[in-house]
Amino acid sequence: MPKAKILIVEDDRDIAELIQYNLAKEGYTVVSANNGEKGFQLAKSSLPDLIVLDLMLPGMDGLEVCKLLKAEPKTQGIPVVMLTAKSEESDVVTGLELGAEDYIAKPFSPKILVARLRTVLRRKQKKTNTTDETLKIHDLVINPGRHELLIAGKPVDLTFTEFKMLQLLAARPGWVFSRYQILEAVRGVDYSVTDRAVDVQIVGLRKKLGRAGRYIETVRGVGYRFQE
Repeated sequence: MPKAKILIVEDDRDIAELIQYNLAKEGYTVVSANNGEKGFQLAKSSLPDLIVLDLMLPGMDGLEVCKLLKAEPKTQGIPVVMLTAKSEESDVVTGLELGAEDYIAKPFSPKILVARLRTVLRRKQKKTNTTDETLKIHDLVINPGRHELLIAGKPVDLTFTEFKMLQLLAARPGWVFSRYQILEAVRGVDYSVTDRAVDVQIVGLRKKLGRAGRYIETVRGVGYRFQE
């Protein structure tokens, strides 16, 4: 796999330079920001393959940055590894619930940090290879890589959330997904979405699908499934 681009968001210059040195030595391209606001903007403009995010940042803290990253369609799929000196378990749990992939506590071994980041990148590559495959079912063609849906050869415009829901359901026809499972699959798009809001999204999705909307079946008291 080509060496990835990694964004470091860290206000401590010495730590940032230590991480950058060790990653560059391994052949990775490294960009950096020294506060949360710059980190978020740089993530959107440079679209790195992975983000190393300190939690204790001046101004916008790391948890808020993580929440924004997972709510932004352009960056929601970028894995985030939290870097923190905080010992409170609640901060780590909150970060993971917001969508972070992993965390590394300070002080850390540079070799272990590089190894952990390499593992996250491998996991992302494996997931990308699986989820980017074009899916053909009934008269639908779903192309995740292009964020494209064709019904009987005609394109249908979906929001990012609607597309993720359709992709989830259609990938396993006949399988019943609870509202919570659907919410978990799309939470990086809008973390504030509630399980009842899933119903509203499904209604909108069915309308856009037209006659193909019948393929999404309601399983009363449980959730939804895509017709086999």
